[in-house]
Amino acid sequence: MLIARDLTLRRGPQPLFEQVNFTVFRGNKVGITGANGTGKSSLFAAILRQLAPDRGDIDVPAGLKTAHVEQEVAASERPAIEFVLDGDEELRTVQAAIEDAERRDAAMALADLYSALEAIDGYRAKARAAAIMHGLGFKAADHERAVAEFSGGWRVRLGMARALCSRADLLLLDEPTNHLDLDAIVWLEEWLTAYPGTLLMISHDREFLDAIIDRVLHIENRTIRGYSGNYSQFEQKRSEELALLSVLHARQVKRIAEITSFVNRFRASATKSRQAQSRLKMLERMERIVPAHVDSPFEFQFARPAKTPRPLISLEEAACGYAGARGTVQIVGGIDVSIGPSDRIALLGPNGAGKSTLTKLLAGESPILEGRRTAAPDLAIGYFAQQQMEQLKPDCDAFWHLRHRGGADYAAGDEQKIRDHLGSFGFQGDRAFEPVGRFSGGEKARLTLALLVARRPNLLLLDEPTNHLDIDMRQALSVALQSFEGGLVVVSHDRHLIKSVADTLWLVADGKLQEFAGDLDDYQQWLRLRGKTLQSAAPAKAAATAKKVSAKGSGKTSAKGSEKGSAMGSAKMPAADKKAPRRDPLVRLRQQLEQVEGQIAAVTAERALLEAEFAGHPNDRLAARRANLARDAAYLESQWMQIGTAIEVEEARMAQAQTGN
Repeated sequence: MLIARDLTLRRGPQPLFEQVNFTVFRGNKVGITGANGTGKSSLFAAILRQLAPDRGDIDVPAGLKTAHVEQEVAASERPAIEFVLDGDEELRTVQAAIEDAERRDAAMALADLYSALEAIDGYRAKARAAAIMHGLGFKAADHERAVAEFSGGWRVRLGMARALCSRADLLLLDEPTNHLDLDAIVWLEEWLTAYPGTLLMISHDREFLDAIIDRVLHIENRTIRGYSGNYSQFEQKRSEELALLSVLHARQVKRIAEITSFVNRFRASATKSRQAQSRLKMLERMERIVPAHVDSPFEFQFARPAKTPRPLISLEEAACGYAGARGTVQIVGGIDVSIGPSDRIALLGPNGAGKSTLTKLLAGESPILEGRRTAAPDLAIGYFAQQQMEQLKPDCDAFWHLRHRGGADYAAGDEQKIRDHLGSFGFQGDRAFEPVGRFSGGEKARLTLALLVARRPNLLLLDEPTNHLDIDMRQALSVALQSFEGGLVVVSHDRHLIKSVADTLWLVADGKLQEFAGDLDDYQQWLRLRGKTLQSAAPAKAAATAKKVSAKGSGKTSAKGSEKGSAMGSAKMPAADKKAPRRDPLVRLRQQLEQVEGQIAAVTAERALLEAEFAGHPNDRLAARRANLARDAAYLESQWMQIGTAIEVEEARMAQAQTGN
């Protein structure tokens, strides 16, 4: 499929890599990894013939259809769905030929062209494009909107949809998850897993890589090495290689001891909740993977906060939103929570549901629409969001920023202290004195985090903190957050980060804040079931797996951990509302059973239709869909059995109570 021979690439006077050789076979799904600046994107440019090799060459078969996502999608009046369909050049060629033949009334040519259109499944092209757009978060009303009407991030999604719609033999994706929320990432992961072509992908999302790739090409020290297996298997092999270097062995032992300490400390206080147990498993996994990152240039930790009041912040019957053209728009209401210094909370929810808006409200960056926000007098917020990166002064260097914006500890600190802190974030030597305007997105994100850490916050509010970070920096952030002694609320599409640092999940959906009872795997199931339920016009039932964090008139929800060894960061549910009438448990359980039976019927019907289609035209796409439906069916059947058992227990309890009376 693709062969690199004696390949050398340079950017400026220094080579990115020299005289490398590798082969990518048809059907391979390859992750391209390496630190920022090692040449991953340049390798893509060479494959696309946008950058000429300084030595050697890359052989690509003639006629190979290659697709990639354009870095910039220009504004145009082209309807979005037509822009997406334009990615399939063969389809457009056949359609243009059909139009020409129709004008010429060439019946024989038309017959051949209609056969060609059927051969490339052209009659279903628009439906395929619509399905891809839906998966990436577009609504049906967006299909006919002009490309120019979309913001930059949504244009990137359009570019992604266009590449996926191309029916390419070779797909090149550079950071495909950067502008996606978790819902779209879950969909894209399933799509790429079923993709029958060859995939080369640059990504710093290890969970995403693990689910998709079967091979790694790692760029390091001006060479490219190939590893079989997914990203976790690559990490294991690389840690074994590094262990052979005696100079790094001592650092491995030290890092493992640190993570083991986190594991033991958390095991002693973790609840039995699914997310708390998920985090425990991830910490145990970090013990295994941390040796693969001992040569990382990033190693930092959060200083102990000056004070840790309890609670740090609380919201009472609060609502958040934004000012629209026609007045104030409420996005989330009825919020009744408090956050303590030992909480580790991740916010989940569909795109546009209000996760970032809620984070801004907690940070004091947006006004409260109703209710009350109460902050402790000694609250010190460390807020990370994309707009913080935009507030860096382009003409000033990292040293100036830390001196003037790093808080009291660095305002009067000596030069070496400032340089040491910046060095732990990868700004060593003269890099500390380069203007920020020259920095990449990843470097600006690292500097913003360096400033945040320096201010010694007691409440961290992190909105997509890993967007521009490479895997080593993401790993360093995950490790540093383990020892942070304040409260944490994080919004992220990086599932590894959430699994590593959060033991409580809150769901923002349908205008409410809810506690999610499961873990991230359950959330992915919830997303799939919600999509089907929404299509059936029953959005209120889609949140059946989530428990409410707040309810009008109930006692205040506390997310603070107990001081006497109870669940760390677990969001306590309020006592039952005494003003509300008690519902018969059997009625509630039977309603749940009826709902699950309806979902089972829908999945069963869809599986029957799919089996018929698969019998006639078996392919990888249908096979992947079969597997997804089988998982859905298994999950629903387990829910059905659990609810059925609960009904039997409740009926026995009621019968015993009546006998006793």
